[in-house]
Formats: sequence, C-alpha cells, structure tokens
Amino acid sequence: MHISVELTFSPLQDDFEEHIINFIKKLRASGLTILENPLSTQVFGDYETVMTLLHTEIKTAFEMMDKGLMYIKIVKSDRSEYEPHF
Repeated sequence: MHISVELTFSPLQDDFEEHIINFIKKLRASGLTILENPLSTQVFGDYETVMTLLHTEIKTAFEMMDKGLMYIKIVKSDRSEYEPHF
C-alpha cells in the first residue's frame, strides 16, 4: 500500500531553522520521493517504509529540541505526480 504524507514541522524555539534543515536532510537521504515547498514537506512511498522513517526521524527531531509541533496529513495513495486539472 502506498501513502502520501504532508508534514509541517514547527520547532517552538529561537533556533528553529537548524532543526528543520536537519529533519529535511534526513528525509532526503531516505531515497523516498520527497517534495518540499515553503510551508510543508511531502513524503511518498510504501506505508511501512514511510512510517518507519517518520517514526525514527520525528523521535530524533523531538529529542533534539525543547518544544515543537509536527502536523501530519496522510493520504492512502501515491499523490507524488498530482497535477491540477484546472
């Protein structure tokens, strides 16, 4: 089963940028399809692979900071090639 996940990572501290950059670099190194924009990062792939990666990397990111938020949306399908039809 393939999924699409949208993540918005918001460290609630002054040195937030370093935490976001480190998190995204680890996602990029995974070999999964990753799309980024100024507001979120999207991860696409097999359910088990994506969720295992996120479990590990979210835990690591949270352990490296004092306070933070992670917004997650999950869609049951691979939407990596979505293009608007309008």
